[in-house]
Parts: sequence; structure tokens; C-alpha cells
Amino acid sequence: MSDKNDFYHPQLNKKVSDHIREAILRGDFQPGEWIRQKRIADELGISQMPVREALKRLAVEGLVEHIPYRGVRVVTFSLEDIADLYAQRAYLEGRAAKAAAKHITAEQLSELLGLQTLMEQNLSPSNVQEYRELNRCFHQIVYRSSQRKYLIRTLDQLWLAFPTMLFAHFMQTSSLPLPREEAADMEEHQGIIAALKVGDSDKAELSVMNHILASGEAFIAFLNAK
Repeated sequence: MSDKNDFYHPQLNKKVSDHIREAILRGDFQPGEWIRQKRIADELGISQMPVREALKRLAVEGLVEHIPYRGVRVVTFSLEDIADLYAQRAYLEGRAAKAAAKHITAEQLSELLGLQTLMEQNLSPSNVQEYRELNRCFHQIVYRSSQRKYLIRTLDQLWLAFPTMLFAHFMQTSSLPLPREEAADMEEHQGIIAALKVGDSDKAELSVMNHILASGEAFIAFLNAK
């Protein structure tokens, strides 16, 4: 944030947590890196108290962890953690897609088709950042169409830290390839849209689950190859 005076605001803690969160998701802080409260406070021209409160909020979100007597650091993910998180996403988003098949609107289907078109236009590795953002929007529209409040809250939380933060840390340059073959990704998205369009709950659930699990396997293979 460019203007330090912006932090003198009734919602100071939220503004500070937003600032740190954005830095983490950009990859400014690496996995396992210690976050120094004083440094952030000095950078923003504020006291350490709102920084401390902001880090507590980010710990609840799963972006950082508090280590007793040592401080706060950015969370790290093992390959096993990544596999578990993809499996969790697959199950939850699959359930959401099953419900979404009964509730999704024509407007939401139109949004998915529009996103699919934009993704096809951003398949180049040089557009990896744009592609990932479009993909995130695609998945969010699907699960938010479920009208299942608990699932939506849980998945919003998962997407906040994962896979967004993972990609920020492991794929920081636009020259790196996408973690999946683009044709497979597009084909699977088309299958999800088709199932939702005809209201096929079981097919929508299975399509989303298989898509996410395949993405997870490809991403883990990508990390193993580095």
C-alpha cells in the first residue's frame, strides 16, 4: 500500500492483515520465512499492536503459524500436505457441484462459458498469472452456485491459502509452464459446464472431483521434477 497514512483508519487491523496477506500470496514471503512484526510496523508507520492482531487473523486463515517463544512464520507445505489438500478440495467442491447442478442460474452458466473462453485465450505460459485467476473464478462460481453456506465458507477459506499461495511460491515467474496440459484442463471444464447445464448432479460431482484430483497429481509431479 503506497500511502502509509491510509493505515490510520478505524479498520486498521483489517487493513494491515490485508496488506500482509497480499504480500504472502504474491510470494514476497517464502514458506517458512519468519515475519518480523517490527519490520512491518516500521514499513507501514504504525505500532506493532495492529501487526500482532493482523497476524493472529492470518493464523486462523492458515497462512501463517505461531511458534511459541520464537514468533510467526509463513506456513510450509509438504508433498503429503498438498495431496491431502487437493483431496479435501476435490471432495468438498464435488459435493458443492452436486448441489450446484440443482441451483445454478442461466446467468452463472453464462459466466462460466465466458471464463472458459477467456482461459482458452490465455493458455500461453506467459499468461500463467491471468490463467490462474480465471481458473479460480471458474471454480468459485461453481461452488458458490451450490447455495450451501457452510461449504462455501469452507472452500473460500481453502482457496485463500491454497492453491493460490502454493502457486505464488512455486511458480513465481510467468515463463514457467502451467501445471497441467491445457487441453485436458479445458476439456474437463467443458464437462463440468455440460453436467451443470443439464442438471446432472452425479456427473457434476464426479467431473469436479476427477478434475481437481488430476490437477493435484499433475502439480505434485511438477514439484517432484524441480
